[in-house]
Amino acid sequence: MRFVRYTDGSSPSWGVQKESTIHALSDLPQGEPDLGDIGNSSYRSEIATLVEHGTLTQVDTAAVSLLAPVPQPGKIICCGLNYRDHAEEQDEEIPERPMLFGKAATSVTNPGDPIVHPDPDGEEQVDYEVELGVVVGERCKDVSESEAYDHIAGYTIINDVSGRTAQQSDGQFFRGKSYDTFAPMGPTLVAGDGFDPNNVDVEMRVDGEVKQASNTDQFIFDVGDLVSYISQAMTLRPGDVISTGTPGGVGIFRDPVEVLEPGQTTEAEIEGIGTLTNTVVSK
Repeated sequence: MRFVRYTDGSSPSWGVQKESTIHALSDLPQGEPDLGDIGNSSYRSEIATLVEHGTLTQVDTAAVSLLAPVPQPGKIICCGLNYRDHAEEQDEEIPERPMLFGKAATSVTNPGDPIVHPDPDGEEQVDYEVELGVVVGERCKDVSESEAYDHIAGYTIINDVSGRTAQQSDGQFFRGKSYDTFAPMGPTLVAGDGFDPNNVDVEMRVDGEVKQASNTDQFIFDVGDLVSYISQAMTLRPGDVISTGTPGGVGIFRDPVEVLEPGQTTEAEIEGIGTLTNTVVSK
């Protein structure tokens, strides 16, 4: 089931998207769902019945703007070198445990909104990274790999936009990963057993040209591994987001280097979730 946050110019709302139609969840007596509801199979079953019978108000997707499913994450936890081909293109050994780093929550931006290049006339090299995003729906701490999935609300797309110059000069990732607008997220939040996060195609296109193409079956650490590992160190709360890493083909490791410039458009696509489209603009 594909959930969306959207707006028609008024307050944000939740809905369920089927093809080009959104079924509005604001109609429900209990009001808008939270992430715990979305991760609950009984809730999804109830909503599926209402959608099937056409009970809910229907909205054309063309008449609204889609929003990031989690506009203000409690924390964004990223995993580096989680695809074998990405490790290989950097001549890095396959890691024995997840390599984690953070990204500021204020970097989140909506589908269709611009990625703002922080230094188009200077030295900052802005790169793209298509990633599967895991959204926590229920508090978890010290969970096993098998238990981890019970605490997930759903899955979305993150474009882990990266300022490579800042990343390299700082010797760590946080500043270069955290410029405002450097975490486009969406367009949907997919929940339910019909989606296997560890076996879906992922692709990044820039101006229509494929730059990254892989499948999450190439994960070094799958979703259960990551959630369990992170939960051993810190409590995960509803609204926390885990960005699971990117495959090979990023711009900084291409020969010649290919980084993003104002006017270019990125399309991050993940099978079953949709396509997240954003255009780079000058600051």
